[in-house]
Amino acid sequence: MRKEIKSYIVAILLPLAVGGVSALLTMGSMDIYETINTPSFAPPGIVFPIVWTILYILMGISSGIIYNSKSKDKDNALFIYIIQLMVNFVWSIIFFNLRAFLLAFLLIIVLWVLIVLMISRFYKIDKTAAYLQIPYLLWVTFAGILTLVIYLLNR
Repeated sequence: MRKEIKSYIVAILLPLAVGGVSALLTMGSMDIYETINTPSFAPPGIVFPIVWTILYILMGISSGIIYNSKSKDKDNALFIYIIQLMVNFVWSIIFFNLRAFLLAFLLIIVLWVLIVLMISRFYKIDKTAAYLQIPYLLWVTFAGILTLVIYLLNR
């Protein structure tokens, strides 16, 4: 039981750390969101860290469920999870630091596909773990649309 609790703590801290490092690396470039043309449906900048914190916690719980499962497929599922987490990390740097909006949009398509694949793998192991990733998929779908429109408004 104690080992399982530790694994959930690590599982939650991992995506939070990835998000935290990403935020630190992009901190000096976050003002771009206030200076570029954004669509009317773009949320205020303060919404993003709140939503991402919630999503990272859900990701962590979900990956913890998979890690603690007895499934022989868990290593493959967790591999996809780590890959999508790395793509997630790189996206912020490309969007905010490099201001490469088209590349950020293309990368978010890759991220979306990886999330769908991850959800599919998680679902075969534990349905709850898969369902916990649905808000993430929805948010990345919204972020993809937002990124595309930002690209179109600022090219």
